[in-house]
Amino acid sequence: MAKVIAEKAAEAGKKYVEIKHTKVMKDAAGKDVTVVDWVDQRPVDDMITQAEAELKTAEEKVTELKADIVEYKKIKG
Repeated sequence: MAKVIAEKAAEAGKKYVEIKHTKVMKDAAGKDVTVVDWVDQRPVDDMITQAEAELKTAEEKVTELKADIVEYKKIKG
């Protein structure tokens, strides 16, 4: 699933982002079309914090996978 991220008008001095979550579907003719699945509007500071946390988790997962590969290669010989 893809995302389209855009700036949303500020409310009460806070900046917001609008995130359109999209997916690809087939139309009646069988062609791929992108449709909006749902729209989310959140404060930009919250989204930065969430993205940074997800990045840290992803980096930890990459480190774990690299360690797994090392172990697999030891077993392979």
